[in-house]
Amino acid sequence: MSSKEIAKIEKSDGIENKTESLCGSNVKLRRELGLFSAVNLILGVMIGSGIFVSPASALEHSGSVALCLIVWTVSGIISLLGALSFAELGTVLGKSGAEYSYFQEAFGKMHKFWGPLPSFICAWIYVVILRPAEVAIIVMTFAEYAIQPFTTDLQADYKSMAIKLGSLSALFVMTYINITSVKLFVKVQNIFGVCKVFACLVVIGGGIYEIAKGNTENLKKGFEGSTTSPGGIALALYSGLWAYDGWNSVTVVTEEIINPGINVPLSISVAVPLITCLYVFMNVAYMAVLSYAEMVSVPAVAVAFGARVLGPASFLIPLGVAVATFGCAMSVQFGVTRVCYTAARGGHMLEVFSYVNMKQMTPAPAVAFQAILTSIFILVGNIKTLIDFASWFLWFFYGLAMVALLVLRKTQKDTPRPYRVPTIVPCFVLLVSIFLSIFPIIHDPSMKYVMAIGFIVIGVGVYTMFVYYKMTPTRLLRKFTFLTQVLFESVPPSNRED
Repeated sequence: MSSKEIAKIEKSDGIENKTESLCGSNVKLRRELGLFSAVNLILGVMIGSGIFVSPASALEHSGSVALCLIVWTVSGIISLLGALSFAELGTVLGKSGAEYSYFQEAFGKMHKFWGPLPSFICAWIYVVILRPAEVAIIVMTFAEYAIQPFTTDLQADYKSMAIKLGSLSALFVMTYINITSVKLFVKVQNIFGVCKVFACLVVIGGGIYEIAKGNTENLKKGFEGSTTSPGGIALALYSGLWAYDGWNSVTVVTEEIINPGINVPLSISVAVPLITCLYVFMNVAYMAVLSYAEMVSVPAVAVAFGARVLGPASFLIPLGVAVATFGCAMSVQFGVTRVCYTAARGGHMLEVFSYVNMKQMTPAPAVAFQAILTSIFILVGNIKTLIDFASWFLWFFYGLAMVALLVLRKTQKDTPRPYRVPTIVPCFVLLVSIFLSIFPIIHDPSMKYVMAIGFIVIGVGVYTMFVYYKMTPTRLLRKFTFLTQVLFESVPPSNRED
């Protein structure tokens, strides 16, 4: 239902509403993110708990120290190539939403039913399931480490309750930040980004100290025990690439980047290689101090590393994990609300989720919607199985984005491209995505892939009923839209011609 239709119906019901008059006003998302903030956004999403808590999964699947380091390096290179391909898509289209917008532009007009379906499924998976579950797990990790000094004597049930309460509190704070102001988000994220890099450098510094002492026995094992299975290598790459996930975050918010034609590719070119160096050297530090058996058995690798190397300063590691997880969750929420906002503008989510707060110029209804979904996942608690197949989904969509890039080069070949990658780059990333989508299923067939297909099938059903045939409860939706507008002081954004 369009905003004009809502306005007419509300007037007929005697509800005074200024939606129609505000549609053409200058209410829209603003370009608030410069180069430094764009780099910090990428750092904020990419550096989460993974590199501190569970980096050993890549070691377990690769089987050896040397192959594991190769996997981390290759994962960084693949992430960089994928991100640069997304940079071309983001700068040529100039739209937020990343994959959603790219699928809509490349495939949306090919067929009345099937054309828009990839965009909807992408939004359905990211907005309703994957990202809220991911944020829930990240903030629960934050709460676990933040309350650790105060809950050592608590029973398991009380500790679990404390973690949930801490998670909901953290979620409230980050939601308040993302609703209040993009400038506030930028300031907080810039501070957290610097702190994250510092925490990584503490680990690397400890590793250099141990290596300088001659503690290199574990590193000398080299390729001993390396796997030769393509499926095992694919799973090792999954583990590495999951830690690198977020390299496309700056293209999710293209419409809020200052001078995106320059700052989008430049921020990627700075942030992704920086994180690759940090991750590789952090793994060298871990493996210099901890044996293979210790790496794959301890619940938090960085904490075990800190206890052995940092002595009285070991508290810096749990603090670093807490900082990294809070900043990561806040950035992931920031990004997925823009996907929700863009999908709502495209008619694939409720239109009210595309509305913008009149004062703060933030997509407040979309932020609140994500907070509600995340809180549900937090209260459910045991949701780690929901993101076991996350990398499969991510690389399926990344591969489809490479197809979209190649399609747009044919269908919009005369469109100006501020940035362009060599054709071999998206072709290579596409081949990687096909490899990562097929070999893990062959190597380790399990119910998680059936669940992934099930979510897609459910999405097709929702799309058919509510998007294609528009079987929506009109009166209820009208009331919900009005109440949401009043609660969040939000109106439809003006048409953007930046």
